[in-house]
Amino acid sequence: MNEFAALSRMLENLIRFGVIAAVQMEPPRVQVKTGALTTAWLPWLTLRAGADREWDPPTVDEQVILFSPSGQLANGVVITGLPSDHIPANGNRPGLHRRTYSDGTVIEYDSAAHHLNATLAPGGTTNLVSKGGINIVGPITHEGDYIQTGNQTVTGTVTVSTDVVAAGISLVKHLHGGVLPGGAKTGNPE
Repeated sequence: MNEFAALSRMLENLIRFGVIAAVQMEPPRVQVKTGALTTAWLPWLTLRAGADREWDPPTVDEQVILFSPSGQLANGVVITGLPSDHIPANGNRPGLHRRTYSDGTVIEYDSAAHHLNATLAPGGTTNLVSKGGINIVGPITHEGDYIQTGNQTVTGTVTVSTDVVAAGISLVKHLHGGVLPGGAKTGNPE
C-alpha cells in the first residue's frame, strides 16, 4: 500500500457518520456501522463521567458521529444524539426541553409556557425519597386515592364535600343517644 492511500484512508476515518450497530453495557461500549465497515467496541461520550456521572446508553440504529484520533477507527470515540429520518427529533419549537423514553414516558419543561410536565407510561410508578423534607408552594390538585402514614397539621379550613370518618365514626351520620332537648350537652360520639 502506498503512503498516499494510507494517508487518504486515515483522513477519511478522522470524522465519520454512522449508526449504532450493537450496544454492550459492561464495559460501556458500542459498535458503529459506518459505510460498509462495522467498528470494534468503542466508548461513547456521556455528559458526565467523573464524581458526578450520567448513564444513558445509546440504542441500536441511533445516528452518531465517530471521531477517530490519528484516523485509526480502533481509537474512536462515539458522539451520540443526532436526529435522523429514521429516528426524528421529539420536539419542533424553541423553549421546549423534552425527554422521551422508549416506553412512552415524557418529561419536559416548556419555558415559553412556564410549565413542567412528567407523563409516565401506563402502569408507571413514581418514588420520591427526601428525608430532609419536601416544600411545595402553590395550590395542589390531586386526583385519586391518598394514603398517609404519620401526623397531619392543617393551618386553615378543611372543607369536605361528603363526610369525615374517624375511628369508624361518621361526622355526618353518627347519632348521639340519651340527649334531651334543651341546654344539655351531648356525650362523646359512639
